[in-house]
Amino acid sequence: MSGSSSSAVRRVQSGTTESAWVRRTLIGIALAFMFLFLVLPLAAVAAEALRKGVGAYLDALREPDAWSAIRLTLLVAAIAVPVNLVFGVAAAWAIAKFEFRGKAVLTTLVDLPFAVSPVVAGLIYVLVFGAQGWFGPWLQAHDIKVIFAVPGIVLATVFVTFPFIARELIPLMQAQGTDEEQAAIVLGATGWQTFRRVTLPNIKWGLLYGVILCNARAMGEFGAVSVVSGHIRGQTNTMPLHVEVLYNEYQSVAAFAVASLLAILALVTLVIKSVIEWRHEREMKALAELPPERPTPAAA
Repeated sequence: MSGSSSSAVRRVQSGTTESAWVRRTLIGIALAFMFLFLVLPLAAVAAEALRKGVGAYLDALREPDAWSAIRLTLLVAAIAVPVNLVFGVAAAWAIAKFEFRGKAVLTTLVDLPFAVSPVVAGLIYVLVFGAQGWFGPWLQAHDIKVIFAVPGIVLATVFVTFPFIARELIPLMQAQGTDEEQAAIVLGATGWQTFRRVTLPNIKWGLLYGVILCNARAMGEFGAVSVVSGHIRGQTNTMPLHVEVLYNEYQSVAAFAVASLLAILALVTLVIKSVIEWRHEREMKALAELPPERPTPAAA
């Protein structure tokens, strides 16, 4: 009797009332799912990439077209992420901290890339900046290339990735409210000082998390970039597009070598995300363990 009661106490303390076999079954299903759909595919990519040895793997990455795709992918991410960082912080700050006409419209526009297919997003830019598009004749007259060039790839990547940072920050800022900002303004702080010393420290972990997600999507984007790039080898092919080209040419080892590099970047992103979450939880736990402040004699 005492054993069953202690088991019930342990289940209550753990936040669940299910028996041990139910918990083990659920954990087993989750682990099996992760192995089949995450670990096994990654292992298959690594095995295929190294099928002809490390030398062939390194040669595939040193190949000029592959190196050009790697540089272009990093360049596009280096441009798109800071642009979305500025937009995401500004949009989240406006939506969470202010009331204004058109706020619902702005919130809907932030979510728009989640609802629009990336291929459709790429076609939109072709219709606007392509040779037969709205601004196509003017761009041709001034010898400016957007579609089938790096600017079009950057625009398409910015479009499909700009919700990530804003969507991470909006609920966080809304939960924090505006009390601290109002107190800072009452004490004489300017808007920039309030943002830098009050708002930014409160959102730093959510901001880093959003930047990581945005960067991961920017490096792995395929649909929108495929439409606007033109698939010009050595010029407009990013890493995902280069993988497709190699695979269609039956260069499976080279294709999986570049794909493995993308997988490594994804795993690095996951590790950084986990470290940030761990540090955030550690910081929150340390703050929760701080003793409550005692009133000073003057306040008393």
